[in-house]
Amino acid sequence: MSDEQNWLSLPEVAEATGLEQRTVRGYLRDRVLVAARRGENNALQVPEDFLVPGEEPGSRTVLPALRGTIILLGDAGFDDEEIVAWLLRHSEELGSSPVEALRDGRTHAVRRTAQALAF
Repeated sequence: MSDEQNWLSLPEVAEATGLEQRTVRGYLRDRVLVAARRGENNALQVPEDFLVPGEEPGSRTVLPALRGTIILLGDAGFDDEEIVAWLLRHSEELGSSPVEALRDGRTHAVRRTAQALAF
């Protein structure tokens, strides 16, 4: 996974989104969000690109298209670490990383690419 990516700890995700930490952990359990273990403490961290501007100025929320894509990749046999890596890795088919494509509103293209991985 790219070291160029900014990573947020779960407390930082909670602060950025205005959610309680237990809600962020619930998001991980419910596949709304996915995290990878990183750093010397092997702590769960979330790529900052998984968050987008929220309705309130300065607030952020989880990228809405992320959940369906996470579920699709999980159904294809990917574990959380592999899902995060796939979302961040450049895709020739998409011309960008899948998370960039999701942020650009190209959800169907990302999911078509993800579905091909299951076969």
